[in-house]
Amino acid sequence: MAAVSAAASKTRAQRMAWWTDARFGMFVHWGLYAQLGRHEWVMNRERIPVPDYEKLADTWKPTPRPAREWAKLAKAAGMKYMVMTTKHHEGFCLWDTEQTDYNAVRRGPGRDLVREYVEACREFGLKIGFYYSLMDWHHPDGADCAHHEKARRRFVEFTHGCVRELCSNYGHIDIIWYDVAWPLATPELWESRRLNRMVRSLQPHILINNRSLLPEDFGTPEEHIKAENKGRAWEACMTFNGSWGYLPYGAESDWRSTREVIGMLRTATAGQGNLLLNIGPKPDGSVPAEAYPRLQAVGQWLERNHEAVYGQVDRADRFEWMPLGQWTRRGNTAYFWCSRWPGREIAIGGFHGKVIRASVLGDTTPVTVEQKGERLLLRGLPAPCPDTIAAIAVIKLECASEPRQELGAGCVML
Repeated sequence: MAAVSAAASKTRAQRMAWWTDARFGMFVHWGLYAQLGRHEWVMNRERIPVPDYEKLADTWKPTPRPAREWAKLAKAAGMKYMVMTTKHHEGFCLWDTEQTDYNAVRRGPGRDLVREYVEACREFGLKIGFYYSLMDWHHPDGADCAHHEKARRRFVEFTHGCVRELCSNYGHIDIIWYDVAWPLATPELWESRRLNRMVRSLQPHILINNRSLLPEDFGTPEEHIKAENKGRAWEACMTFNGSWGYLPYGAESDWRSTREVIGMLRTATAGQGNLLLNIGPKPDGSVPAEAYPRLQAVGQWLERNHEAVYGQVDRADRFEWMPLGQWTRRGNTAYFWCSRWPGREIAIGGFHGKVIRASVLGDTTPVTVEQKGERLLLRGLPAPCPDTIAAIAVIKLECASEPRQELGAGCVML
């Protein structure tokens, strides 16, 4: 049994390797709800009757191939993969499914929007993820399945049939991202083990999230960036402006700034996690204008500071908070993300580990290192913050051994 478990673990590690290296992905929530522009839960929150909501399926006329715009922006932002809603809670399927006529090919768009998305991802070299909502407000058995066995069996077969098509019709797919296992309360009722065995039989290298009520490959903290279980892979999914779906109302300040997104990336990296940042395209498929300058600037920052983010990293939980910034780590190298640049000199207390070399990523200014006990002094830094994008400069500390930081509430008498 131990040998089998070890082999399974190795297989998972191999499947997860690209995802762990990638660190940063784009979430895309796009569906009929974009036409209303009042959040992706508008059907539920406003109690829109199914017959009234269905009319949106015929009025939706996206422009040709908008997914190319998303993928191009994701690439420019330094993102390595995308996850798109193939079916959200509203029940409208964006692909050519045989499970229901309520889909993008047989209704308004008149074409397979999932296929366009897959082609765009491949064109721009991005890994491909499919979001699929288990909950369905449109399907006649979507609620009754919790109360009647025949309804449950019909709805489960509908669900498995949809997922089977997604895993069969588009070539190599990298991620299945389930959401909202309502109203069935257990993986047994969803028959999730059978579902995921089928997925893996069709896509052996695929990654599956934890929202079919089974742990599978990675956890999905939502709207907060923190590992749920230490030692388990995780990905924080975050909105850009407080809504997953297109929401034109609000203020410019509702959008996360470039600086905030970079800070989110640091938090994810320090905890060995990923960041999946959402955009909600407009009804025609175009990206809201507010996203462009922010994501393009993030991409420019990552070009300079990429080594502190991408790839296999170690947890930075052996470092403490600092007023001037925070940490990430890879092996014997510590990265200090300085978000409040003090000028020519920085002092770091409680630092343990001999520093062999210090430098500022993307800057050639030589940095002098002085260590006195557990006090590390870095001198000769650029006077102004060398990062003009978000005022977050990364100082690289190459050490002779694994570095750590230990600080208490008191002071040390030297």
